[in-house]
Amino acid sequence: MPGENLSRDEARERAALLSVDGYEVSLDVRSAIGDARDEGPRTFRSVTTIRFRCNEPGASSFADLIAPSVTAVSLNGRDLDPSEVFDGSRILLEDLAADNELVVDAQCAYSRTGEGMHRFVDPEDGEVYLYTQYEPADSRRVFANFEQPDLKAPFRFEVRAPEEWTVWSNGAGERADGVWRFAETKPISTYITCVVAGPYHYVTDSYARVLEDGTRLEIPLGALCRKGLAPHFDADDVFLITKQGLDFFHDHFDYPYPFGKYDQAFVPEYNLGAMENPGMVTFREEYIFRGKVTRASYEGRANTILHEMAHMWFGDLVTMEWWDDLWLKESFADFMGAFANVNATRFEDAWITFANRRKAWAYRADQLPSTHPITADIRDLEDAKLNFDGITYAKGASALKQLVAYVGQDAFLEGARRYFKRHAYGNTRLGDLLSVLEETSGRDMAAWSRSWLQTAGVNSLTPQVLLSASGTVDELAVVQEAAAVLNQPTPSAGHPELRPHRVAVGLYRRTTEGALERYARAEVDVEGPRTVVAELAGAEAPELVLVNDDDLTYCKTRFDATSLATLREHLGALTDPLARALCWSALWNMTRDALLPARDFAGLVLRFAGRESDIGVLQMLHAWTGSALVHYAAPDWRETGGRLLAEGALRELRDAAPGSEHQLAWARFFASVASEEADLLVLRGLLEGTDKIDGLDVDQELRWTFLAPLAAHGGADEGVLAAELARDDTASGKRHQVRCLASRPSQAVKAQAWAQVVESDALSNALVEATIAGFAQPSQRELLAPYTEKYFAAIERVWAERSIQIGMDVVRGLFPSLRDSQDTLDATDAWLSAHEGAAPALRRLVLEARDDLARALRAQACDGGGA
Repeated sequence: MPGENLSRDEARERAALLSVDGYEVSLDVRSAIGDARDEGPRTFRSVTTIRFRCNEPGASSFADLIAPSVTAVSLNGRDLDPSEVFDGSRILLEDLAADNELVVDAQCAYSRTGEGMHRFVDPEDGEVYLYTQYEPADSRRVFANFEQPDLKAPFRFEVRAPEEWTVWSNGAGERADGVWRFAETKPISTYITCVVAGPYHYVTDSYARVLEDGTRLEIPLGALCRKGLAPHFDADDVFLITKQGLDFFHDHFDYPYPFGKYDQAFVPEYNLGAMENPGMVTFREEYIFRGKVTRASYEGRANTILHEMAHMWFGDLVTMEWWDDLWLKESFADFMGAFANVNATRFEDAWITFANRRKAWAYRADQLPSTHPITADIRDLEDAKLNFDGITYAKGASALKQLVAYVGQDAFLEGARRYFKRHAYGNTRLGDLLSVLEETSGRDMAAWSRSWLQTAGVNSLTPQVLLSASGTVDELAVVQEAAAVLNQPTPSAGHPELRPHRVAVGLYRRTTEGALERYARAEVDVEGPRTVVAELAGAEAPELVLVNDDDLTYCKTRFDATSLATLREHLGALTDPLARALCWSALWNMTRDALLPARDFAGLVLRFAGRESDIGVLQMLHAWTGSALVHYAAPDWRETGGRLLAEGALRELRDAAPGSEHQLAWARFFASVASEEADLLVLRGLLEGTDKIDGLDVDQELRWTFLAPLAAHGGADEGVLAAELARDDTASGKRHQVRCLASRPSQAVKAQAWAQVVESDALSNALVEATIAGFAQPSQRELLAPYTEKYFAAIERVWAERSIQIGMDVVRGLFPSLRDSQDTLDATDAWLSAHEGAAPALRRLVLEARDDLARALRAQACDGGGA
């Protein structure tokens, strides 16, 4: 429908014309538990009353609604004919008065794609659960509204639901006469309103704090999940992190939490990690751990809880005017999540995870042909949907980390405090934030903003060391280059850019005990192509120079020849965990950039990863090494590489401390690289209990982990998988089974999986995701050969017919990346040439996949040349 993709120009025109005084939304979701055999779309009644003003009486505008049907529309007491004013996505509003009241009575559809009002039926007990998810513009699937972030208003919800259900929304609610009614919200944007309804398991707590003015702030806390997950729900830890976060943000923001209660719902089949609905934060239920996980999983959950909490101020209290400035909420929340984790919780090493995991996401995104400035050019809602990416989140957060080093932490936080007070319940642009930071820091923020926020691309920093005749450092310089964005026909404005960087440069040598430790450090402002670090002249000759030591800036770190040689022999001797993580990250970037053969990276992992103390770094190394084997290793080395990695992983698994999280991590990695019959026999033995490893608890989640490679290699048929589902007849078990079923090495299996995802919309978003994950297996490259042509024949139709979320899943997930040859690259180029008029968001996804494929081919050539 042409009206679904709201443009920035349309939004600006409407915001200049209208202002909204309030919404009253009445939903009746009793139909959610009707007969499951009912055919046709399942709908619920939605009645919306909007009171709004128009500063040009007599003008026309429109309201947003995506619904199967509209029963009635009334504007200022005039009944309008729905067939004349509603086109499926917009309601035409003509001859507006100065003060207006719009009433829309509609039948809205329950969703199976995680967008709008998602309806989930738990296979374990048949219970039905509902929740809403709107970002960036899906509240219009649930109620009529003005769907753009700068038309904020108070909301009042009421919900009719089955008698045995509980309902939650942004405000506090109570049930009377069969109706749940909720307190009116503060002025908020449409996309952060929320309804959660069903027989959820609910746990409560409370938070209290005496504010500086002596008043007592009390916040009711709640946490909820499906009944089937209740035995695994560690709500106490969720509440602990929540309270620590609230303390931290109250200490630093000087603005009390403004939205009353604080509920957190862990919901099924969620498309995102979490969503910052004020008073009712929603999370993917995978953050409730059904089996044993490592500390990294708990740290990741804590980071997400704190990220969403930071949004209560950055995003909910003060909201960007349009999606161009999405970074004003996501970059800040990403930074604040790690900042609060380090300073308020038990996860004091969270900056290591940030350096190793989040920045890897940013570096990849920033070298794609779709790279963009942190402050992006968002033309419409499809652009907005795709810009929830590594640049907006992790690069933006990295820029803020650099900003803190640039202006100082005190000035940065004081700027945030003034920003909240000055713009509470309003909308802002880039300049609004820069102005307060200029006030608090005394620095000119315009130049910093131009370099860091308004240009695209990543810089690489490489040390140059000149030694004197006596063996000391004569001169040490940092050389800056702009990393290439390959396959980008027209570089974006200001790209490539050599940015100013505040960096620390560390010098390392081995001690007499063999440890590789830092003995000298200097901070310097790197500007332009070459900067001399005068403070390090005269230092003893280093064995390793680490540019961006302590991870102060956002850059790709490179090594001089001596440093790289040192790492090849002594990487495991680095005693500082952050320095070690930064070196691993740099080596991985070199592998992706075809500067280090994939087999060399795998060899370093086999040699040194067993000594890695940080479990998050270890798990990241496992993920990177798996990618290196699948995508970057020369084809004729893959079999050898897989065997070496499996042997090494099994050795580390058997040597790991019994019951340790390192043992668990190596078990999962072993399963991910197991392919030969001997490896599969080990997995089968662990499943059946005939092979035991001291301390390794093969719980239900680990059973599915072991079954996945068995299924992919023909060692677990449909009967075995059905028996496992009977053992784990839950929603999680069903997702695992669907993934394993699609992974079996059979033409008939692949054809069925393809049809289920591409030719049908019967599967929910979670089962689409599981089927896609199982479909493409690295060991089945030849089996996937027929699907390259089918992919390019189908994607434009899929994009047009399916929701944007499912469209993204299909276009990204089924791209024939495992058919890694020039022929596939040529087929991609042919599609792009023949479809220049395709939707820009669809072309962007294909261009990104093409770039990944081209990168893989370059890396394979590098690896083959290094044989």
